[in-house]
Order: sequence, then C-alpha cells, then structure tokens
Amino acid sequence: MRTSEAFPSKYLKASDLQQRQVLVKMGRVEYEMIGDDKKLILYFQGKEKGMVLNKTNANNISIIYGDETDDWTGHEIVLFEAMVDFQGKTVPAIRVRGPSRNKSARPPQQQAQPAQQRQPSKLQANADDDFADDQVPSRQPGDMDDEIPF
Repeated sequence: MRTSEAFPSKYLKASDLQQRQVLVKMGRVEYEMIGDDKKLILYFQGKEKGMVLNKTNANNISIIYGDETDDWTGHEIVLFEAMVDFQGKTVPAIRVRGPSRNKSARPPQQQAQPAQQRQPSKLQANADDDFADDQVPSRQPGDMDDEIPF
C-alpha cells in the first residue's frame, strides 16, 4: 500500500501526475485556508483535486492568460513534474506551461523563419528548453485526459 493512498490529499501533488505531462482545463480559483495561511487554489474542470498555486505557477499562468484569475476559466495549461530546490532540499514539484502550439497552425512567416530567429514569449522560451513540441499530444479543444487520478 502506498502512504499517499492511506492519507489522501485534497490538493494535487507532483506524484499525482505519475511523471506525465497533463493537459487540463482551468476551472475556478479560490482562496482557502491551509494551516494558518490563506492560499490561492486552482481547480480544474472535470477533476476533484485543486492545485495550491505558488507564486511561480501563478505568474506563469498570468503571463499566458493575464493577471485576472476569473479570465483563466476554460483555458488549458500543461501540468508537469519538475525537481526544484525547497528549504535546502531538491524535491518534486508541479510546474505549469501553456499548451504546445500545433506546428501547422503557426503563421506562414513563423514557419519560414529559422528557429534561432523566432522570438518566443519568456514563458514559452523556458518551456521550449525543457520540452519538445511532441511530448504533449496534440489535442483538439475540449479534449481532456480522463485517466489522470485526481
């Protein structure tokens, strides 16, 4: 038995992703008390668990969809596991990025430019360094991965 099964969490953890990149559609954002702190929680459409938003993930979503959390509803993001430094230890954490752009959907002038001449957004530049376009399956709007257990 896994201890995570014995002590289930209301909130999403990196281990819930099972080392996969997961395309999700954002639902609502709420403030909730966790211990003595008031935290932002992002809930996803069709999923039970919410994700506690840290500053890094909130800023990354803001870069893509704007600063107003009410405007995030219905938009897609990709969740993935990354190793990060936290309190002097390297631990798994959830990180977010925008969904991969379909290469055929790029404007013709972008397709013709060599890769080093394109100017991606700051967030996309970081995501491109870590992931190839083909690592997250191309999906049609509305497709969701229902196999994720959260």
